[in-house]
This record gives sequence, C-alpha cells and structure tokens, in this order.
Amino acid sequence: MAAGDAGGGIALWFALPDAAAWCVMLLLLVASGLTCLAVGQGGRAARALAIGLLTAGLGLGLIWARSESVARPVLGGPTIASFSAKVEAIEPLVARKLVRLTVLPLGKGVETNGQPVALPYRVRVNLAETDAPKLLGTGAVVHLRARLMPPPLPAVPGAYDFARVAWFGGIGATGRGFAPVAVTTPSGSGAGIRVALSHHIVSRLDGSAGGIAAALATGDVGAISEEDSEAMRRAGLAHLLSVSGLHITAAVAATMLIVLRLLALSPWLALHARLPLIAALAGAAAAIGYTLLTGSQVPTIRSCVAALLVLAALAMGREAMTLRLVAAGAACVMLVLPESAAGPSFQLSFAAITAIMALHEHPVIRAFFGPHDEGRGRKLARGVASLLLTGLLVEFALMPIAVYHFHKAGLYGAFANIVAIPLTTFVVMPLEALALLLDAGGLGAPIWWLVQRSLDALLWLAHIVASAPGSVRSLPAMPTAAFALMIVGGFGLRSGGPSGDASG
Repeated sequence: MAAGDAGGGIALWFALPDAAAWCVMLLLLVASGLTCLAVGQGGRAARALAIGLLTAGLGLGLIWARSESVARPVLGGPTIASFSAKVEAIEPLVARKLVRLTVLPLGKGVETNGQPVALPYRVRVNLAETDAPKLLGTGAVVHLRARLMPPPLPAVPGAYDFARVAWFGGIGATGRGFAPVAVTTPSGSGAGIRVALSHHIVSRLDGSAGGIAAALATGDVGAISEEDSEAMRRAGLAHLLSVSGLHITAAVAATMLIVLRLLALSPWLALHARLPLIAALAGAAAAIGYTLLTGSQVPTIRSCVAALLVLAALAMGREAMTLRLVAAGAACVMLVLPESAAGPSFQLSFAAITAIMALHEHPVIRAFFGPHDEGRGRKLARGVASLLLTGLLVEFALMPIAVYHFHKAGLYGAFANIVAIPLTTFVVMPLEALALLLDAGGLGAPIWWLVQRSLDALLWLAHIVASAPGSVRSLPAMPTAAFALMIVGGFGLRSGGPSGDASG
C-alpha cells in the first residue's frame, strides 16, 4: 500500500487550493500518523494506519518540494520578441514539417517596439523545417524572432493541462519562431544521437511507418501523421508508440540471449563463470541505455526500474514477478518525479501492469495458463486465450483513467492487441534491429523492405479497427470525486497471489 499512499498524498497536493491548505493537510497527516503510533500500543492495524498516513504526508511533501525546486518565472502575456538563446533540445516533427526547439534565453529579449522584455528561463519554440538553419544542433547559440505566449491552460475543464506540465518542465513560454534564424555559435555535437537515429530510420521507410519505427527505437513520434496517430489511438494501439514495458522487455531479453549464447561458445567461460549473471548485467546496461536514448519518459523509466528489479531478483534467486515489484517501481518514479503520478502516462502504465500481475498471480489463472503437457495446437489456443483475457482485463482497468483524462473509451482494443502485440514484438522490432545492424555495412535495404511491409500491416489493422462502428465512445467529463473512488476501489480489489498478500 505504501506506493498508493504516497500517490494519495501527491493527489492531495493537486486537489487542495493553496500553500495554506497544503501545510494544514501535511501537519494533519503527520500528527494523525504519530497519534496512531502512540495510542496503538504496537498493534498491527495501528502500525499499518500510521505508515499509510505518514507515507501520504511524505508524498505531499515530495510534490510540494519538487514544485518549489522547479519554480521558474512564466511569461506574463503574449509578445513578439527577438532574442538569443542556447539550444537545449531538438525534436523533429516531420509529419507537421516543423522542428521543435527547447531553448535557454541568454539575457533579455527585445520587443518589436524596441522595448526590452524579460524572458523565462526555458522557452519552447516551433520552427518551420525550411527555417531551421543547417548548423542548428544541441548546444548551439541562435538568434531568432518569435511570437511567444504563456503555456496555455486547459481548453475545457478536465482537458489536458499543458500549463502544469510546462511548470514542472521549467518551460515559461511557448511560441512560433520566424525566419531568419541565425546560428551565432555552431554546435559541436549536432542534434544528438537520438535525433540522428530517428532521421536515419525515417529516411529508410515511407509514410508513418518511418515514424512508428522511429518511435519504437527512440521514442520520437514526430514523423507519424495525425491521421495514423488518431487511428492508433482509436484502435487501442497507441501504447505501442510509447517506449514502455514491451520495448524494454524485448531489448533486455534480446541482449541477454545474445550475450549468453556468445559467451557459452567458450568452454572455459561456460565452466568457470556465472553466465546468467553476466547476461543479466548486460541486460541491465541495455535497459538503462535504451531509457536514456529514448528520452527517459515516465513509462520508460517505470519499465527500466522494473527490469532492473527483475534482474536483481533473478540474480539473487528470488521470485521477481510480483506486485511488490510494481509497487517498488511506482515508489522509485514518485520519489524522483512525483508530479508524474497525476498524469495519464503514469496512471495508465502502472494500472496496466498492476492488472496484468494481479490476474496472473491468481491461483486459478496461474493453474489454467501455466505449463501443460499438451500438443502445439492446444498450447497455441491457450496462449491466445491468455492474451485475450489479459487484454480485456487491461481495457477494463484502464477505462476509468481514459474516460477521466480523455473523455473517451475504446471497445475493440483487446482484440486488436492480440495481433498487434505479437506483430510488433516478434516481427517489427527484431527486423528493425537487424536492419539497423546491417546498415553499418550498407546491407539493410532488404530488411527495411520487410519492416515497411510489417508496419503497413500494423497501420492497416489500426485503420480497420478504428473505422469499425462504435470503436470509440465519447463520454462526458468524469467528476474528480468519482474517479478517486474508482482508484480507491481498484486498490481494494488488488490481489497479492495465493496467500492474499497485497503489495500495491
């Protein structure tokens, strides 16, 4: 429960109106927790309640401290200004023919009327591809003119709150840049490995297939057209575009398999070294490297933490795949990025993995879908049934979160994922990795053709499912209190396995 209690404290910070209310609630939680310890005489119930209250207070304190630590000035109102800035990050938006820059302004800017204007610490600007200079790269200093405005608030109550995301990202203004953009100090490193790899992948494939392939490798979704992106969302396949557990697991498993097989070729190493441990260390390095390459987004960090915990448990000979693993991963993310607990990415990611773990830890499910001495046909049918049941449960678990954040609910995602997940995991990703490897010798063209065909099939599936009658239902905004009750109910229904030991 500790992770859930911390999340509750973080949620209280977002729900309460001001610092006075935060302070009162924090003191109340701490005082209540200490009172439980004092009057509970060491009883288990009193100790559990005290831990929950104190953990909730810790969550509230963490998010409050995080908010203060990232606090930066925000632009007061719309303005058009010329200024110099250092390029911090570059994100190509190929489908929109734009380049998104995150820049750090150097000093003040100058408005069109010649008056100086104080600029925020960090600004995000979109440039047309044709306006981006060739010497543009991470670390370059540029001079540009841009129309800037404060980060926008939600368009309607309950809609995506970019202003909150921008606050925790230190972004005080967003806008559109105009030509000419002059590079006054060129970058020595270029746009970075991530951008270069995305460019290479997009150049090898046509249409949104290149964008999906880039998303699988680097997390960059800028080359996927809005039409195809919407089809993926309506079909319940958008999770494939976010580097998370599926991708981290594939990367770690492939790395461990390759390292283990290569090292086993040496008889001396096979007899004298703990090859599984060495392979696990290589898998851990692959997970960390993949997370850094793809931009360290919340689902990726969660999956990386989970993978490291699994590898550590395997190395120690302990059972790894438990709800305690999920709780530990959630706690690690909330300790570093407590604001992520209020976002749909964190909630969808952890709700999905919690539902999957709870389902497959149940003794009936474990007995039915576990190893059986049977023919290939029955084994395949059992695997398909497991995938379908898991997909239906995940859709059910994620529906309240999707309705609350996006006011939509999908109906056919579980069925689409029966085809899409194996296609992505066992066909697209291995082929893409092989193509990138062969590109080092200029031999990747035939494999890229296969990648193109497989991704075309994935997009065809997305459009077929998205266009089916009733594929998505638009629903009214869900009251926050109702959403909170659903989340609390979800914690109450969690299962820790045969012993009933819950660890959410």
